[in-house]
Amino acid sequence: MAGEQEKLTGLAKHFNGTTMAGRANVAKATYAVVGLLIAYQILKPKKK
Repeated sequence: MAGEQEKLTGLAKHFNGTTMAGRANVAKATYAVVGLLIAYQILKPKKK
């Protein structure tokens, strides 16, 4: 059973929850999205 790992493809290869690198990528993506939303809210034109 130790050698029976499923092959991940596509986004699952980079954003999986089983490896530390995958978890780190999920966290980085979350921070990036939150940062972009905050930047959009701050920089969007003000309505008069």
